[in-house]
Amino acid sequence: MILTVLLGLMAAALIGVGFMAQQHAAYAEPLGEILHVRLLLHLMRRPLWLFGIGAMAGGQILGALALQRAGVAQVEPLLATNLIFALAVSALVYQERLGRGEWLGAVLVSGGVAVFLASARPHGGRVPHPSSMTWIAVMAVLVVTAGLVVVALHTGLKTRAMLLAASAGVLYGLQDALTRGSLLTLERGTQALATSWPPYALPMVAVLGILLNQSAFDAAPLRISLPATTAAEPITGIVLGVVIFSEHLRVDVVALAGAVAGLVALVVGIVILGRSPFLAKSDAGRPGAEGR
Repeated sequence: MILTVLLGLMAAALIGVGFMAQQHAAYAEPLGEILHVRLLLHLMRRPLWLFGIGAMAGGQILGALALQRAGVAQVEPLLATNLIFALAVSALVYQERLGRGEWLGAVLVSGGVAVFLASARPHGGRVPHPSSMTWIAVMAVLVVTAGLVVVALHTGLKTRAMLLAASAGVLYGLQDALTRGSLLTLERGTQALATSWPPYALPMVAVLGILLNQSAFDAAPLRISLPATTAAEPITGIVLGVVIFSEHLRVDVVALAGAVAGLVALVVGIVILGRSPFLAKSDAGRPGAEGR
């Protein structure tokens, strides 16, 4: 359990740093490239963005190691702390102290994660079978993602950024579930992995998630786009962990109340951290930033 927590937190740290670097690069791209593949092609030429993708990839690898040891419902809340690490790095870069709001948000996020894990005690899980429930869960995630994108296309930039970021977070939750499924299947041998569907769906979901996230970063500052991703990913992952992998959560009255309170504290903390002025510093003085 301790190693799983450490791996999850280290993964969150790298993912948080990666998100910051990606947004710094993506926000400078033209708004007309939102949801276009050429946005990714242009970003591939930027060293800062490549560093961000590398950091996020490192975080995904550590996250996969955590998912190899524990279920999605146990690891996902740990990954949601990436926003804390992103703010900590910002404070170091700008050599400024975190204010009361940042500390309050950090306490709520970390406390919410701890309360949820202690109350729900997620455990168990099995290799998912291609049952109707599994396909229904996956299709539901894709429908929610598509719905968020469609609505985003008919809104202003700030709302569009939040909706696109939320859709990316939903896909990241699915990505983590697919990673968990692939790792569990691999325990049965490489032939079993080659004949299962998760490893083939995983790269497509990952690329689509990156495109949606970079489009959100292009549309609005980090303080608007990142919190939606950070909140949507763990909620999606926890639901998929229970539905697809049959992971168990305590459901008695006390445990359920604690789990709900933990998730509420987590989301509230994410919202508070998202309002931090540190997440707006990357946009100061950038040409055209005021009109976004």
